[in-house]
Amino acid sequence: MVSSTIDHMAAITVFLAAILIFTGLFNDTIQTAVTYQLHKTLSTKASDILDTMLLTPGIPINWGQTDASPAGFGLQDPEFTQYQISPFSLMRLNYAAGSPVFYYKTGSYYSNITIGGKNFLLLSNSSVLDYPTALKLLGINNTYGFQLSMNPIVTVKVTEDSVQNANPLRLSVEAYGTGFPLANAYVTYCLVIVALNGGERGSPAFSTIYGTEFTDNQGSVTLEFDEVDRADLCYSFVAYAHLGGLVGVGYLERVSAQNQYVIPFIDNLSEGRVLIAHSYDVKYFGPPVAEVKYNATFVFLADDHTLREMPLNQSVGHVNYGDGFPYGVVNIPTNNPGILIITYKKSATEGGIVMMPWGISSLSFPVVFGGDASKQDWVATDMRQVTVGGIAYQANLALWSLEGYQVNG
Repeated sequence: MVSSTIDHMAAITVFLAAILIFTGLFNDTIQTAVTYQLHKTLSTKASDILDTMLLTPGIPINWGQTDASPAGFGLQDPEFTQYQISPFSLMRLNYAAGSPVFYYKTGSYYSNITIGGKNFLLLSNSSVLDYPTALKLLGINNTYGFQLSMNPIVTVKVTEDSVQNANPLRLSVEAYGTGFPLANAYVTYCLVIVALNGGERGSPAFSTIYGTEFTDNQGSVTLEFDEVDRADLCYSFVAYAHLGGLVGVGYLERVSAQNQYVIPFIDNLSEGRVLIAHSYDVKYFGPPVAEVKYNATFVFLADDHTLREMPLNQSVGHVNYGDGFPYGVVNIPTNNPGILIITYKKSATEGGIVMMPWGISSLSFPVVFGGDASKQDWVATDMRQVTVGGIAYQANLALWSLEGYQVNG
């Protein structure tokens, strides 16, 4: 009798233990299935949001070319269809990695985006669109977070000849995509040469050379310019490579005045108003201080893939450091993307060139906008191949849920 009772108790104990074990396993399976479904939903949401961004121009449709706050978020170029993105809408995104730049003569802060030595994109903070506002316009604030990155597909690398400051100037242009060279690519280029003397009102003069070439089987081409025959000649070189619908851009500058130069600030997008400031008004390197004279022009990539020059009104001027010296003003009279090229002169022997993209694509600036995806437990990603102002980019979206995901054992 006692033995039978013990057997029954042991059987019940084993049965209850088995139920607990199987319940735990079943609970894990259910939670894993639920989490998988949530991940799948997040992945679908990422695809939907990316298409919403890239296939709608926003409200109003031309918000990228104004200073007004949009009522709807979208990046598509309103003049085109499909995955063709507005370079000006991207320019308004507040994706600057550094601290905003304060310009005391206007009392305003400007987004700090600088590529290379002196290639600036400084847009007034009153015009930029920040990440929290984008979340609200997309209707996903407090629900999802995202990071949008736009990176050029084609890389165009420009280097001087291995013999530094060669006479004449020899430049090597290499064009390649993701792991492959752009063989037999069509290359259009513009070389701006600075003459520190001879310009209007003592400003630097400049000459431009335009041309076309083709890359070899390795995706490279060497160009020689007899016009640059001295090591102290400053220049700026921009090249666009075209192959099978893929377009990329590369550039190089040589300057002789390192600390005192001009800095362009985009003060009003609607009017194309760009302020020309003395660099010491932004970052003071110490005495002596010299007046800087400048001469500005604008170049853009035409529909036939050639570079065209557009002269500007009031393109010549001078700026100085400190109170009592006003900034210069240049107005860009077009909504076509291009490059504002400003030659400057500190003295008879020191000067250089500053370039500013009008629309991020003209100098192939990358974009990373949104939150920090690296700090999230689970991120869904999606990508699209797009064109921005005719330049080939890859758009990548990382999306995460603000609720988080976890499997409990």
